[in-house]
Amino acid sequence: MTTRAPSVPAVEYGVLVPVVVHFDDLDALGLLHNARYPLMVERAWVTHWQERGFSFEGDWAAAGDACNAVRELRIGYELPVNRTGEYAVHLWLDRLGRTGLTYGFRFCSADGAVTYAQGARVLVRLDPGTLRPAPWSEAFRDAGRGLLRPQD
Repeated sequence: MTTRAPSVPAVEYGVLVPVVVHFDDLDALGLLHNARYPLMVERAWVTHWQERGFSFEGDWAAAGDACNAVRELRIGYELPVNRTGEYAVHLWLDRLGRTGLTYGFRFCSADGAVTYAQGARVLVRLDPGTLRPAPWSEAFRDAGRGLLRPQD
């Protein structure tokens, strides 16, 4: 008997990363706590980038493109999540600049059909010595280009 990993539904652009809502993620009303949405988005991004060889192992100098900071976070809540279980985070890039990027996200049903929250986050790549903006590596830029949302 062989076991196959669950398939992740396709999205038109970006990627859909599975996440799980646990009982302790819910607030006193039984709803996913508002602060958990950005946390789950962050975890989805970490998973995505780690699978592509970009991660932070505790050394800022060695972190490369993982040495970055959040400049801005916007999130809007569309529908409440009122149960535990499998969901997904839809991730994409809206802009990939020289030293910064803007990514979009949706916290959604596992199949991507229902949106519970959506937003955007701006990151700036940092030089580990000066903490000033630094350019993304070409390897990171190559990996990021595949996530760019098509322009209307």
